Amino acid sequence: MPQNCTNMATFMTIDLSPSELPKLGARNLSSDHMWMDLTNSSSRSDQATPALFLDRDGVIVVDTNYVNDPGDVKLLPGAAELIRAANSSHIPVVVVTNQSGIGRGYFGWRAFEIVQDRIGDLLAKQDARWDAVLACPHHRDAAPPYDHADHPCRKPNPGMIVAAEDILNIDLARSWIVGDHATDLEAGRNAGLKGGVHVATHPTSATRERAKAEILKTDYFRAITCDSVTGIWDILTY
Repeated sequence: MPQNCTNMATFMTIDLSPSELPKLGARNLSSDHMWMDLTNSSSRSDQATPALFLDRDGVIVVDTNYVNDPGDVKLLPGAAELIRAANSSHIPVVVVTNQSGIGRGYFGWRAFEIVQDRIGDLLAKQDARWDAVLACPHHRDAAPPYDHADHPCRKPNPGMIVAAEDILNIDLARSWIVGDHATDLEAGRNAGLKGGVHVATHPTSATRERAKAEILKTDYFRAITCDSVTGIWDILTY
């Protein structure tokens, strides 16, 4: 478990006991091994507000398969523009990312956090920032303590989205999610979001994932498909 969150030790991760709530303005690691970066959220909104939920790999950065080296980080075209537009409209941006590479032992929390800092730096250079990041390391094939057949926070389960709702006071019924897997949209539907956007950016399964995403549409959940992240803000309705 890391103590310094970056190679410059600019942040510290707070280890929470089972009875403790996540701390705003800090990085938190729950007793259930859920990671929550709330350093850009200093206070909870008094009024429920809609949010923009984003997957990380395949939406914000190029998916290079278990990204764990900051040198491999490359923003996808349109990602910074999407986040900046949400920032300008005072829509909280919440990243919800499955990170089974941690659970499988491919890399640790420190490597993950260094990659996060690299992504944050690249976004900041384009005047964009997230408000919160939630990461789930659990997987049925993971090693203890991350082995879990169906953890409530691993997408398509809605646990990370519901946790963000409680922490930041988010109006889920007016919120959207963007992902490159159908499970991202499914998590949004399971959480009661307004809709989801599938982006066909995955290097090997874009067509298959798009087909699975399209059938998630219901009378209460919009499912939109796009070729890329560019221009997505213009089709979202808040």
